Amino acid sequence: MLFAAGFGTRMKHLTANQPKPMVEVAGAPLIDHAIALAHEISPSVIVANLHYLPEQLETHLAQTSVQTVIEAPDILETGGGLRNALPLLKTNPVITMNTDAIWHGPNPLELLIKAWDPTRMDALLMCVPPSRALEHSGTGDFTCASDGRLSRGAGVVFGGVQIIKTDLLESIQEQSFSLNLVWDAMFESKTVYGLEYPGRWCDVGHPGGIATAEELLRSDV
Repeated sequence: MLFAAGFGTRMKHLTANQPKPMVEVAGAPLIDHAIALAHEISPSVIVANLHYLPEQLETHLAQTSVQTVIEAPDILETGGGLRNALPLLKTNPVITMNTDAIWHGPNPLELLIKAWDPTRMDALLMCVPPSRALEHSGTGDFTCASDGRLSRGAGVVFGGVQIIKTDLLESIQEQSFSLNLVWDAMFESKTVYGLEYPGRWCDVGHPGGIATAEELLRSDV
């Protein structure tokens, strides 16, 4: 599941006339970088949710195998968007991926799949130490225990990629909601885990991230 519905307000003028996933980094739209990572794990289906200026993304993605679902009239956020796409995804658990980041190192999706243990985990989040999270401010989103369990607090940055079970989505009454609501329920059962990414990651949610991400892609380290 590729999250591609947001308004991209942090991108300022760059998203006045195009959706954020169409902003180019190193000559390719952000969403193409995400699709390239997804293709390397050969998923049975890739779905992208659209809302802001969806026609541009629909036209672009028509040249790929990615299926699209438009959220209208209202945007559904990450939780509502994932639930809305489940008829197309037809799987549980699901890999979800934000489309506004660049990864430099091993494929984060492959690493998550290798570490996934459905007997212990309801969600496995790819996390990045702040020292390797470029263009990201703050001290982190989660604290990671020695056994890999996550709790809210400073420590590591969520990189926007995860494996998550979808059972709890149906228990939420709101149409539009964040996956944070699902995580909160999972935190109570202590089934949210994190995996530390060994490479580097760049937030491209704002204009300053573009040049940094392009430099990162050129790097050999």
